[in-house]
Parts: sequence; C-alpha cells; structure tokens
Amino acid sequence: MADDMNIGLETGAREQVAAGLSKLLADTYAVYLKTHGYHWNVRGPYFASLHALFMAQYTEIWTAIDAIAERIRALGEVAPQGYGRFGQLSAIRDGDPAQGAEAMLAELVRDHETLVATARAVRKSAEQAGDDVSAAIIDDRVQAHEKHAWMLRSSLG
Repeated sequence: MADDMNIGLETGAREQVAAGLSKLLADTYAVYLKTHGYHWNVRGPYFASLHALFMAQYTEIWTAIDAIAERIRALGEVAPQGYGRFGQLSAIRDGDPAQGAEAMLAELVRDHETLVATARAVRKSAEQAGDDVSAAIIDDRVQAHEKHAWMLRSSLG
C-alpha cells in the first residue's frame, strides 16, 4: 500500500526517515516514562518544584509522542508500539526511582541530550529526502529537549 503513495518523497527515503523517527519515538517514549516516574518518586527539600517541573515536561513530551507516531504513519510506515519494541529501538534506559533528586536530574539531562542527538541524526535524513514536514517536527523536538535539558541542568545548581 505504501509503495503506491505519491507524496513527493521516494519510497526508500520515506522508509529511512520513518526508521529514524521510530528511534526518536522510542527515545521520546522512554524519557516520557522516566520523567513521569521521577515525578512520582522524587523526594527531598525541592520536592514541590521538581514534582511540578517533571509534570510540565512529561506533559509536553506526551503530546510530542503522538505527532511523531502520526508522521511515521503519514510516511506510509507502521509506528512501533509496545515496551519490547521501544526497548529494542531506544538508547534510553530505565531509571532508578530510589535514587536522589540530583541523580534524577543529572540522568534526565543526559537523556534529553541523547534525544537531541537522535533527533539531529534523523533530521539529516529528512533534509536529504526533502521531507520538510518531518524536518519541522524534528526541529520542534530539538528545541523542546534542549529547553528541558537546560531547565533540568539549571535545577542542579
């Protein structure tokens, strides 16, 4: 069915961009889950502010997950789903809910930096394919994850 699509992008290019977006989706979902979990489990003197910061970030990330998955579908590919498949695709590993707030913050900074690297890599594929729509979604994600990392980094002191 996707082979007879005519959206101005070659089949191989669409497949390559969709594969990169699938990795971005998996990394994004993993950071969403970790951020939400840290929202529940953070403790210490800065609990209230970190609890709110984590909620603001996981809420923003949740919306992005849908946009990425729907772009994969618009490219004619099946969006990955499920913990097993996301685990195969993602470079982000589960966090430790028992660790302290500073360790949570530092880990999330690294995870957002990983997400930025993932997004920048797939951005190159989108640009080479002439896929301006995917490139715009990716640009939005880079901007969001750079901001999330900055806010988390600033919370470390």
